[in-house]
Amino acid sequence: MQKNITIDIADFAVTKDPGAVLVTYALGSCIAVIAYDPVVKAGGMIHYMLPLSKASPEKASRNPAMFADTGIPLLFQELYKLGCEKQRMTVKVAGGGALYDDKGMFNIGKRNYTVMRKMFWKNDIIIAAEDVGGSKSRTARLHIATGRVVIKSGREEVEL
Repeated sequence: MQKNITIDIADFAVTKDPGAVLVTYALGSCIAVIAYDPVVKAGGMIHYMLPLSKASPEKASRNPAMFADTGIPLLFQELYKLGCEKQRMTVKVAGGGALYDDKGMFNIGKRNYTVMRKMFWKNDIIIAAEDVGGSKSRTARLHIATGRVVIKSGREEVEL
């Protein structure tokens, strides 16, 4: 039986439960990083809000999943504890949009994406698929039994 594990904003989860579906809602400028190892059939997802923890070190110490630079390493460390190996993992990304036109003043979505890409580049992590940018809200789902990733926006659904 399928059971949803909801990942809130500034949160993450990892699991090996084949009946689990990791799901996060309302990805605007936030980004979901979704990683899956097909050999151990384990996966994880983070829904981070901001690119760099130096913006608020006290918040980062309380909730590292709020920031790309503290949350993404935490996600991978927890996946390694489940037996995942970096070279086998498939990494997919969604979000990083600009839902509210702030005249480009903050560009949080773009900054979230840029910081993540730099981290992946430095750590030899390839993004297998992504659905980023634009001005739409997204819901992301990772089916642990299969590794299937589905992104929903409005009535449109795409598989990454």
